[in-house]
Amino acid sequence: MQSGSRFIRGTLSAFALAATATLTISGCSAPAAQPQASASTGGNLVIGVTTDPDTLLPWTATQFQAVSVLQNIYGTLTEFDQDLAVVPGLAESWEASEDGLTVTFKLREGVTFSDGSALDSKDVKYSLDKINEEATGAVARASLASVKSIEAPDATTVVFNLTSPDAALPANLAVINMAILSSDDDEQSLNTTPNGSGPFTLKDRLPSQSLTLARNESYWGEKAKLDSVELRVIPDESSIVSAMQSGNVNFAVFNSPLVAKTAEGPNTTIAETPQLSYHALQLNAGRDVLADVNVRLAIQCAVDRQEVLDTAALGEGETTGPITSPAYKSDPNDRPCPQKDLAKASDYLKKAGKTEGVTLSTIVSQGEYATSVDEAQNLKAQLAEANITLDIDVLESGAFVDRWMKGDFDAAVALNGGRPDPDGMYGRYFTSTGNLNAVAGYSSPTLDELFAAGKATSDAQERKDIYAKVSQELENNAAWVWLFTSYTYTATSSSVEGFIPMANGSLQYLRTTTIN
Repeated sequence: MQSGSRFIRGTLSAFALAATATLTISGCSAPAAQPQASASTGGNLVIGVTTDPDTLLPWTATQFQAVSVLQNIYGTLTEFDQDLAVVPGLAESWEASEDGLTVTFKLREGVTFSDGSALDSKDVKYSLDKINEEATGAVARASLASVKSIEAPDATTVVFNLTSPDAALPANLAVINMAILSSDDDEQSLNTTPNGSGPFTLKDRLPSQSLTLARNESYWGEKAKLDSVELRVIPDESSIVSAMQSGNVNFAVFNSPLVAKTAEGPNTTIAETPQLSYHALQLNAGRDVLADVNVRLAIQCAVDRQEVLDTAALGEGETTGPITSPAYKSDPNDRPCPQKDLAKASDYLKKAGKTEGVTLSTIVSQGEYATSVDEAQNLKAQLAEANITLDIDVLESGAFVDRWMKGDFDAAVALNGGRPDPDGMYGRYFTSTGNLNAVAGYSSPTLDELFAAGKATSDAQERKDIYAKVSQELENNAAWVWLFTSYTYTATSSSVEGFIPMANGSLQYLRTTTIN
C-alpha cells in the first residue's frame, strides 16, 4: 500500500449481484477465494478506538466495538466475503431439501475452540437452541423464527427442520450474533474468558484501557499474519489522530469525515468505504406520545435529511430509505414527505389533536460514533420549527444500549448496522414476534405477512418486490425517520498492508493484515 495524503473511495463491487445470487438456500460447497496479503508475518497492530467493548458475549452484542472484537474471536456456520456474498464458514457446505423444509449443514472436520476442545454438531445445536430461547436475550433470535428443531445426527452434520422455507437463513447465520459457542462453557465465564474458533484469541484486557488479541495458532483457516492486535481505548477521534501522528497507533476507523481529513498525512492513508449502516431517528411507537401515526408523520415531514447529513457529516453520504442493501435498496423519495414540509407537519399534528405540539424524550449515544450529538442538535433545531421538542439525553454507549434494548425512550438518535438481507435487518424489529420489537414499538399484520413472504421465496425479483412493499409500509407509517447512509474512513499508517474495509463495517480482514 502506498503512503500519501489522499482518500481512496471504496466500492460495493459486485455486491448487488452477489447478494441476489447467494442469499438462497440452494447450497454451497466450495470456499470462496480469500484476498491474499503480504507473505510477511508477525508484528503487533495497535488500533485506536473510542470505547471499550460493553460485552464479550456474541449472542447479545449490539455495540459496534464489541461486534468488531467478537468477529475476530468467534466463528459462525456461514460467513460473508469482502463483497458480502455468503460463503462457507464453520460449515463447509449446506443443502436444502426439495420442499425447502430441511437444510443440512456439513461441518468442517478438525475445528477446535481456543481451549483445544473439538467443535462439533453438539456445539452447533447447543448454541442455536440457546439463541432461540427467549431467556438468553439473543439479539438475533428472530433469525431462527422459521426453525422448528435442530438435529445433530453425527459429529459433522447439523439438520435444520423448518416450518417454512427460509431464503434468508444462510445470510442470517453469518452474523456474529449467531456465533457457535462450546456446549461446555457458560455465558458468565465467556464474558471474561472468550473461547472461540476464530482467527484470534483474547490475550489480555484492561477495562476502559485496552484489549489485546493474539493469533490463534489452531485456527482452521489461513492463520492470521499478525502476532497480536491491541485495541487501545482513546476517548475521542481527534485524540486518536494525535496518537497516529505520534506513532503510538497505526490503525483506526473514523466516522467523521472532518476527523478523517485531519488524519491525512505523508505516512497515513485513508480508505473511504460506503456503509450499509444507516443513521435514523428511531421513534418508539409503543409510547403514548408516538402511538398516533399522525404524530410520527409530522416528525417525518419536519425533517430535512440532507441538512442533517450536511451538518453532521459534511454531506459525505446520501439520504436513505429503510433498506440499504444494494440488491433491495429503498427509494429515499418514496415516503409521504420526501422533502421537508412544515405545512404538512402542521396538518398532521392537527389530525392528531396536538396543535400545542409534542415533546419527545430522546436518547443519544456519545462516543460510539462521532456524528451522533451533531445529528441530535440539528434534529432538535429543525423539529422546533414544527412545535416538536426533543429533550436530548446524551449517554455513554453502554448506558445508551441498556435503555435502547429496554425501549426506554420516546426517540433515539442511532446508527444501526445494515445487513445484506432485509430480513436480518428488520424482521427482528418490525414483526409482532420480533425479539427487538420493543425497541421499534411498531408492527402490523401487513408487515408480518410481507416478512413471511420474503423468507418463503428464493426468487430474486419476487423478494425485491416484497421488500419494496416492506419499505413503503415502514415509510407510510413513519415507523422511524430514516436519515442517511455515510462512510467509514479507515486510517492506516504506511507500515500497514492487507486490510480490506467492508460495507458492513466488519474488521474480519484483520486476519489478512500485516505490519512492517
